[in-house]
Amino acid sequence: MTHFLPPKNSKMSLKINKNEIHLWQVNPDLITQAELLNKYKNLLSDDETKKQQRYKFAHDRHDALITRAFVRDLLSYYADIAPSDWRFDKGVKDKPEIVNPPLPLRFNLSHTKGLIICAVTLADDIGCDVENTTRSNDVLAIANRYFSASETNALFSLPKEQQRHRFFDYWTLKESYIKAWGLGLAIPLKDFSFNIIDTQVEQNSAFTVKNTISLDFAQHRVDNADRWRNWLLYPNSNEQHRIAIALRAKENNQAITYQLRCFNSTPLLGYQELI
Repeated sequence: MTHFLPPKNSKMSLKINKNEIHLWQVNPDLITQAELLNKYKNLLSDDETKKQQRYKFAHDRHDALITRAFVRDLLSYYADIAPSDWRFDKGVKDKPEIVNPPLPLRFNLSHTKGLIICAVTLADDIGCDVENTTRSNDVLAIANRYFSASETNALFSLPKEQQRHRFFDYWTLKESYIKAWGLGLAIPLKDFSFNIIDTQVEQNSAFTVKNTISLDFAQHRVDNADRWRNWLLYPNSNEQHRIAIALRAKENNQAITYQLRCFNSTPLLGYQELI
């Protein structure tokens, strides 16, 4: 079921509980109205505008504009702050953070061809990744070079027709993990391993979700697997996107069972909750 909510100017607010992850998505290809795009330009800071204009190709400038308007707009559902008034800075891990947040919102963005996503939590470290699985890279060569031994063994033991599918499971999970830390490839991808149990899935009208995913670390890597929660999402509307979310629970939140809520957005016009 899809719930249609009023436009932003109706002052609707959205509450996020500490046991919730809100996953937002927007398809930039569907937003082409010149008047709406001009409104998005007016939301950006001078620095954001300069970065957006540096892209060489028009479609990249378009996606960058939608991305910045998207995150500003969705954050305004959680607090009485106009989308243009949010300020951002790089945190201690070089990860974008909200300056003087009215509540402890944490967020992370990811984008690929045809889809932009943003994961939002209260207080916990969060990372997300979305990939377009139709890209032409030699994904198996990438896996052989960057994945851990247990992951490559599991990957190459699958029937050949399933290997590309599983590659993107691992890749998005790994990207979401390093993004939750905010350290990028300073964390070698071989230093942590995911184990995905395929037999347990949840399904709704928007996504098929796997959350029975465990995490192991190389002996020299200092981390605590008990603090991590991981999800894989497969959009039911198409087969070309793969989404992963990684949450690092604060020590006093380790016993929490987290709930995932998903939203489709058109910035400044409103959103739909996908159930």
